[in-house]
Amino acid sequence: MKTPPEKQDRTSGRTISLDIGTKTIGVAVSDELGITANGVCTISRGNEKKDLAQLRDIIEQYSPCEILVGIPYNQDGSLGSRAKSIKSFSERIRDSLGLSVKYWDESFSTKTAERTLIEAGMGRKKRKTVIDKMAATVILEEYLLSRN
Repeated sequence: MKTPPEKQDRTSGRTISLDIGTKTIGVAVSDELGITANGVCTISRGNEKKDLAQLRDIIEQYSPCEILVGIPYNQDGSLGSRAKSIKSFSERIRDSLGLSVKYWDESFSTKTAERTLIEAGMGRKKRKTVIDKMAATVILEEYLLSRN
């Protein structure tokens, strides 16, 4: 029997990063030392119950100590309707999974990820399948660099 996420040891130091969109959620995870970020997957969104179940499975696999969520702040630092929706969903993630949630400005993360994939020679069709996972990785890399 698996240990529920809220009962697992949270001292590993891993951080899970989420790039939450309306159709998908990009997921990335740090190593236990909080030095590197790696893309994990892209979740195709369904209903909220399904989304939370998929996130719970990822939490069980990686046992992070925190969740980092990318927020699309407006240029003046305020929250638009999309950012408010993401924050609201993030609070339900926190309540459901029992982990602290931190927010990070995701401005330009998708553009940065796309540029990286283009420079790597990846075609448009393949980029579309990995862009959200890469954006979550960019968000996590920026966060980890800010801590070191």
